Amino acid sequence: MGSFIVRESLEENLIEIGKKAPDFILKNEKGENWKLSGQLGSVTVLLFYPKNETLVCTKQLCSVRDHWETYLETKASVVGVSPATSEEHDEFGKKYKLPLPLLADTNRQITSIFGKHWFYPIQFTRAVVVVDAKGIIRNRKIMLRAFRPTDQSVIKAIHEARGDALFEKYENIKKGFWKQRKS
Repeated sequence: MGSFIVRESLEENLIEIGKKAPDFILKNEKGENWKLSGQLGSVTVLLFYPKNETLVCTKQLCSVRDHWETYLETKASVVGVSPATSEEHDEFGKKYKLPLPLLADTNRQITSIFGKHWFYPIQFTRAVVVVDAKGIIRNRKIMLRAFRPTDQSVIKAIHEARGDALFEKYENIKKGFWKQRKS
C-alpha cells in the first residue's frame, strides 16, 4: 500500500512554519503504518532524503546514527522518509544499523508536499521538517540533494520547537496571572 493523505485538501500554503502539519500515514521499514498525528505530544523530525544507498544520503543517516544518543536526549521522534519500499528500507536500515524508522514514500506524494521547493524539482532536493508536540510546523529547511543538514542544526531546531511550546505555556500562565489579579 502506498502513502495517502488523511486530509482531503492540501493547498500548498498549508506547509508553512506556524501552521498545522497535514496528517499522513506511511509504511515504515517493517511494513507497519506510521501516522504523523500519532506523534502528537512530542516533537517530530521528518528527514526527507532522495534515495537509499547514495553517498550523501547514506552519510546523512549514518551521522544521525552516530549522534543518536544526542537525538534521544531531545525526546523527539526522528524518522527518515524516501521513495524506497519498506523492504528496501529494511535492508538499508539493517546494513547501516540505523536506529530511526524509515518511511516508504514510494510515489513521493508526501515528500512533494513537505519538501517542495519553489524552484527545484523534488528529485533534486532533501528537506528537514520539524513539527512540534501540537502538530505545528516549527522549522522547514529544503536544500539541494548534494548537501545535507548537520546534526547540530537539526538538534537546534528540535530545541527551538520545544522552546516555542514552553514560551506559549509561559504566555498562557502570564495571562492567567493577570486575569486573576484583576478579579
